Amino acid sequence: MVALKEFLVNGLMSKWRPATSGVPQGLVLGPALFNIFVGNTDGGVECTLSKFSDDTKLCGAVDTLEGRDAIQRDPGMLERWACVHHIKFNKAKCKVLHVGQRNPKHNYWLGREWIESSLEEKDLGMLVDKKLNVTQQCTLAAQNANHILGCIQRSVTSTLREIIPLYSALVRPHLGYCVQLWGPQHKEGTELLEQV
Repeated sequence: MVALKEFLVNGLMSKWRPATSGVPQGLVLGPALFNIFVGNTDGGVECTLSKFSDDTKLCGAVDTLEGRDAIQRDPGMLERWACVHHIKFNKAKCKVLHVGQRNPKHNYWLGREWIESSLEEKDLGMLVDKKLNVTQQCTLAAQNANHILGCIQRSVTSTLREIIPLYSALVRPHLGYCVQLWGPQHKEGTELLEQV
């Protein structure tokens, strides 16, 4: 049972009441209510805060201890916001990705728990590592495309003319998904994708 805050027409809030049902999945109402509910999370946040459907990213540059403290204040503010609104962050999914060669790799915490550091993170279907290297993303895209291509070759025993539309519809999207961001920078990555 989830507690739901009731809003009045004039903007005043009334008491908490138990909600016995939710919003059916697939409706526009669910994401709209979610956006309204989390719309004020960035109030008072100093660093760059990016909000996605079920994801929040906090980014900032750190070259001094004051910069580290500024970044640490923001997770503290987000934790206080979550407590006020009776929301819990999934702290197991909270990670710190240190980017850059001379990064001091400071530790940060959310609430009373340290946030674990990570060498690479998958973000919106793209694999990003600490050096912003896309070799792993090229490998991942080629593997996914090859798996689907193998399924097509095992399932369809017809002419090339009939396989090309399947390739265009099922395989090409894996090779072109967000390629503007992770396009291969080295010859090996390009060759890997071209082999598919």
